[in-house]
Amino acid sequence: MTSTDLFFLGFSLFIATVSFIGLLRIDYWWIRMWDFPHFQLMVLASSALIVWLIVSHNFSWPQLVAPVLLVTALFYQAWLMYPYTYFHRVQVPQHKKADKSTENTIRLLIANVFMENTHCPDVCMLVKKHKPDVLLVLEGNETWRKALTEIDDDYPHQKLIPLENTYGMLFYSRFTTRQTRVHYRIQEGIPSITTQLQLPSGQWVNFYGVHPMPPSPTENIRSTERDAELLLVGRDAHQQKGPVIVAGDLNDVAWSHTTRLFSRISGLLDPRIGRGLFSTFHAHYFFLRWPLDHVFVSHHFALNGIKRLPNCGSDHFPILVSLTYTPDPDRADDIPQPEEEDIEEMHEKLADTTSD
Repeated sequence: MTSTDLFFLGFSLFIATVSFIGLLRIDYWWIRMWDFPHFQLMVLASSALIVWLIVSHNFSWPQLVAPVLLVTALFYQAWLMYPYTYFHRVQVPQHKKADKSTENTIRLLIANVFMENTHCPDVCMLVKKHKPDVLLVLEGNETWRKALTEIDDDYPHQKLIPLENTYGMLFYSRFTTRQTRVHYRIQEGIPSITTQLQLPSGQWVNFYGVHPMPPSPTENIRSTERDAELLLVGRDAHQQKGPVIVAGDLNDVAWSHTTRLFSRISGLLDPRIGRGLFSTFHAHYFFLRWPLDHVFVSHHFALNGIKRLPNCGSDHFPILVSLTYTPDPDRADDIPQPEEEDIEEMHEKLADTTSD
């Protein structure tokens, strides 16, 4: 084999390995980190395959191993990305334009502001421009709490948890709220919020704001705690009889096993499906970008619009989602359902975190 053949073989083995390594149910960060860059891996696999077809003219064994591995990896990446293309059926239907009623509409803005970010006025301007009904600020500390006081008059209902550990959470609502609680479900210092929001029509909506810790060498060496928190939220959401919205920085990508498991456990739907990735991180590096900030909704809602907003100095783009409460009994058949192994995996995750 020539040096070129050896290079393509080594590169294709690497691409195939990191493409499929996430199928191993191992929670350590050096495995789970490969859940994130599947779009990038798809680009690398397709580019390498094109270069191989141009450079190499040897279709004999073992030179053929390289393109076979690349094609296999490419098809797997395409399968993961397919739900977030226009070719896939939308999971949350588009709201009918003929219905212009706003009494059942909620506009939600999620902004992971990056705690050390100093562009506080830009965030305030963004809020005043888009006028969301609900604002969820993540990584908010005391500095951010003070900086956002200029929007206080517009948001009389608040739950502010400023922290200096990058997991502060600042919740603002124009709508009346009740039963607002702060939870530390799995890890001390990692809060989440539950509340009920009253739409102008009088309808109450169950809201969950979340921001679990990601698996990384600098924060948590495994994903178990993140996964367990998401599954606890999903289990709680599934038990609610009314409409539900779960929003926040999940520190996980839309196509990962954990996020798809969360959807089945919770019975919630992803507005991105059938519409696009709307990648929110990393705002400064276009080649390392994936969807980390999410909104999941129950079948009671239709989507008016979803939009990634301009960056305000953070490593995340804010995301704005507009929803309308429009229950349709026929849509109950589209609710994701957990399978028996999903329930078993959830119990194993929860047992693993409580036993430590």
